[in-house]
Amino acid sequence: MNIAANARLLALLSAAHALGTLRGGARRRFEALAREQPAVRASALLWRERLTGFVELAPAVNPPAAVWTRIRNLVDADLQETRLAQQKAAPTPPVRTTGWWGSLAIWRGASAAGLAATVLAGVIGLQFWYQAREAQQVKYVAVLNDDRSAASMLVTFDAKHRQLTLQRVGDFSVAADRSLQLWALPPGRTPQSLGVVDSPAGMRLAASAQMLQQAPALAVSLEPKGGVSGDRGPTGPVLFHGALIEKTL
Repeated sequence: MNIAANARLLALLSAAHALGTLRGGARRRFEALAREQPAVRASALLWRERLTGFVELAPAVNPPAAVWTRIRNLVDADLQETRLAQQKAAPTPPVRTTGWWGSLAIWRGASAAGLAATVLAGVIGLQFWYQAREAQQVKYVAVLNDDRSAASMLVTFDAKHRQLTLQRVGDFSVAADRSLQLWALPPGRTPQSLGVVDSPAGMRLAASAQMLQQAPALAVSLEPKGGVSGDRGPTGPVLFHGALIEKTL
């Protein structure tokens, strides 16, 4: 299944996966596709980073005591209703329903889940609305993998601000006397340096769309502290590499 061809479906599945609402077989199938298709893997990582950012930026708020009281009252009322239903005699045969689909418990649970989803969608939608004017226009994305094909770095290109954003998604460290250097790999030509990555979490690098259009892949090498000359190509081992995908995610 090539869900990468349907940008809206891919975004919805990626967001649901990041939120944890994509479960069971659907989640397993999505993760299998992410392992096989770079575009799906990149979308999943991108949405995970987006939603993680919302959580980190949101201020911690302690709910008022009245909220906990209301929750406790609702739980107690539900328990009381259950006990009364169990104690109630049934002199006449129960009214036929349509099976599990007509179950009150199913609909009550569905209503609660729907309410939670609506609230969550509203919060996320409001945050997106406030950030829309400054939102990144992602034109290129790459997931750079190590030699075991494990995702190690997510690279996105913001066409609006003409910059690359690098985010580490793997567990790796760099010695104090070494630096990571990002390279564009144009076919038949010497790799072109895009900058040195010294931040432990990731960083932004200036880049042009023209340079990226000529480079179907990116790579990260381990170099001496501060990096090497951009026209020489990597002098150290290449740690991560991956295809550069032109896609709006």
